[in-house]
Amino acid sequence: MSREIQVTFDAHDPAALSSFWRDVLGYVHPGPPGVDLPAGADPLAAWDDFLDRAGVPPEQRNTRSAIEDPDGHGPRLFFQQVPEDKAGKNRVHLDVRAAPGVRGEERMAALEAECDRLVALGAKRVSRAEPEPPLSLGFIVMTDPEGNEFCLD
Repeated sequence: MSREIQVTFDAHDPAALSSFWRDVLGYVHPGPPGVDLPAGADPLAAWDDFLDRAGVPPEQRNTRSAIEDPDGHGPRLFFQQVPEDKAGKNRVHLDVRAAPGVRGEERMAALEAECDRLVALGAKRVSRAEPEPPLSLGFIVMTDPEGNEFCLD
């Protein structure tokens, strides 16, 4: 029997980091439990209202955040606030499949265009690995705004 997974990120600013990854992946912030959001409503504002009604103090409201694939295919991403800084290279990272099925210069051009978009969102470019067929089609290594490595693949 298979299991669903959730990928968890330690973060200083869960709301900001979840918003970055939402924009990278085309995910959405889910609304609070038991709250039906009207079309176009801001789920983060709904969370503020929900937490206010629940008596959660403002200084405790950015301790966690989550995003979900609106199509229900990808894993849920959860962001939890931690006090410590990132200490080293990730042993696990996300590969953002920005050019699946594309090869050669067309692939690398698509990765470069996506890299530019993500840098505008707050990512940093680390390096580019050129294609080395047959084992590597080429990729770009990046970090998110809190320094977590990921690849454009």
